[in-house]
Amino acid sequence: MINSNITRMRSFFILGFPGLSPQYYGLVSAVLLFIYLSIAVGNIFIFTFVICEKSLQKPTYLVFCHLALNDLTFGTVTLPKIIAKYWFGDSTISFYGCFTQMFFVHYLGSAMSFILSVMALDRFVAICIPLRYPALITNNIISVLCGLAWFIPVSFMVTIVFQALTLPYCKSNIIVQCYCDHISITNQACGDYVKIVKVTTLCFAMICLLLPLAFILFSYISIIVVIMKISNTAGRKRMLSTCTPQIFITCLFYLPRCFVYVANTVGFSFSLDIHILLILLYSLLPAAVNPIIYCFKTQDIKQALIRKLRATRIGIVVKIFT
Repeated sequence: MINSNITRMRSFFILGFPGLSPQYYGLVSAVLLFIYLSIAVGNIFIFTFVICEKSLQKPTYLVFCHLALNDLTFGTVTLPKIIAKYWFGDSTISFYGCFTQMFFVHYLGSAMSFILSVMALDRFVAICIPLRYPALITNNIISVLCGLAWFIPVSFMVTIVFQALTLPYCKSNIIVQCYCDHISITNQACGDYVKIVKVTTLCFAMICLLLPLAFILFSYISIIVVIMKISNTAGRKRMLSTCTPQIFITCLFYLPRCFVYVANTVGFSFSLDIHILLILLYSLLPAAVNPIIYCFKTQDIKQALIRKLRATRIGIVVKIFT
């Protein structure tokens, strides 16, 4: 289905995995549904548990709440459509629906970068200048910083979407991806202005991803240097354990993206299906794995969970014997 211009482009067609045999559609949709349920249950649990547990209402865990909200929203924006494609054969998404999905895909990714930089700041102050931590990092300050992390990318993403909307679309309306993103959409556009839009978008992406990454690298390198200067081995391990979850979460977000970018830069090519799978994995795997990291790599959350489970068990035993 080919469209000659933007006025005739009524909808887009989500291609998904082009080389996938129809006999595996049910299996793929079931796997994607499982991933979505894992993301939803895990992140809703973390968000609710931190909000309701008074002992966890600290700056570090408030950042986790914002990360959980971001992960939950990203999974909700991207997965239902691709699940519907393989489960119900519904591959069509409206023109403006596709642009709306594109906005949230890139907005949430950018917001995640800034939230990760807030998380790095929290650990930097806690380890490098611990005496100033109670004064510099409070719940109110973290809430303001996280609010800015959500707000800053809005203007960039609105600009990107409106620029893409002005393009004439005269190629195929097939989105060679599992969800609508800027590259997939603008590849269907034509005209001299397309290159300008792509360059502008690349500049915005560099601002939203690389600036936070630069600060994150500075923070964690400084933290590691400080930890290495600690002579006591037990103290060094204890100090490192306080930022291990944050390092894991940051690596899960950035390392796969860097791998795909570097591989493409050096000319290492993947098949189209593998390329789409890699993008899907690095977009969704952190959202599914992060709640596990929060629970098992963060001592305060783990201990609060154990207390709750013990209290629940004792309560059940008391009810049985009364």
